[in-house]
Amino acid sequence: MGETTVFFPQELAIVFDFLVFIGRFQPFHIGHAQVLAQALAQSQQVIMLIGSARQPRNTRNPFTVSERSEMILSSLAAEQAARVHCYPLDDCLYNDALWVKTVQEAVQTVVSRQSDGGQLKIGLIGHQKDHSSYYLRLFPQWHSVDVENFQSLSATPLRDAYLLGKTLDNTLLPLATQQVLQRFKQQPVYQDLAAEAAFIEQYKQAWSVAPYAPTFVTVDAVVLQAGHILLVERKTRPGKGLFALPGGFVDAQETLIAACVRELQEETQLGVPETVLYGALKAQRVFDEPNRSARGRTITHAFMFEFAPDVALPYVKGGDDAKSAFWLPLSELTPEYLFEDHFHIINAML
Repeated sequence: MGETTVFFPQELAIVFDFLVFIGRFQPFHIGHAQVLAQALAQSQQVIMLIGSARQPRNTRNPFTVSERSEMILSSLAAEQAARVHCYPLDDCLYNDALWVKTVQEAVQTVVSRQSDGGQLKIGLIGHQKDHSSYYLRLFPQWHSVDVENFQSLSATPLRDAYLLGKTLDNTLLPLATQQVLQRFKQQPVYQDLAAEAAFIEQYKQAWSVAPYAPTFVTVDAVVLQAGHILLVERKTRPGKGLFALPGGFVDAQETLIAACVRELQEETQLGVPETVLYGALKAQRVFDEPNRSARGRTITHAFMFEFAPDVALPYVKGGDDAKSAFWLPLSELTPEYLFEDHFHIINAML
């Protein structure tokens, strides 16, 4: 494993009580480490908000918060690590206001634990790397500290290469990250993620000769009754074994709603007449977060159906791409087991 040096700028004066650094750190690389070094040089304490905190392991988010925290804290000397506070941050796709509130609450939680109150100077540190950094403008109450993107590094190619079994340039990774990756590679979960990454790589090859990357159109059914939601367990990759909304790709000769009803019936064998199903349609909405699907740019149209309460939930049984179909109480819905952005789609529709 190669050694990596992070330079701590000594000429910077400490002017903040807390600096906030938001990221997914999948994995934590030397570019992140340089930003953290500048934060430590300017602030008494640094809050690392680790995003995508409660997601199932997938090719975009393979590492847990604890694993990413180890990458971060173990890359520092003991005195520096004592000044850094890692805190999980949930995604709130399709609801910026809720995400801003979540960030504010996370920062307040750490600040209340680590200070005695009073007038504190808090800042948000990061760099304007691309459109995904727009969040730096969402917190006018905090000072903004803009830093350069060290060597224009991105975690995405490093993560992809790692999962595809390619040789990594260890000069781009702190030693602590290298050690976590080496241990992780010995676990069965790595083999599963590697197989998923290989599947996605092969999937993308099918349209690699197109003059430009295609945009896929899918549909998803949000079916509700008496505080329950209808879900399926995915039978195939990607997301094999995860829970998902019934849905799929739109055929060339069908409307969106027809595609949704077809996919719903194929995957769940829902024991409800089609006329009743159409009558239960309450809402529809487009979900287009650019990174919502690992397979490529995929825009989905979600349709919400709500049935009146009855003495029993309608019969369902898994079919087609679904290993099983089942009704889940809404109170038991958590993002850790939901495919892609389906947890966020459900929240937005509700």
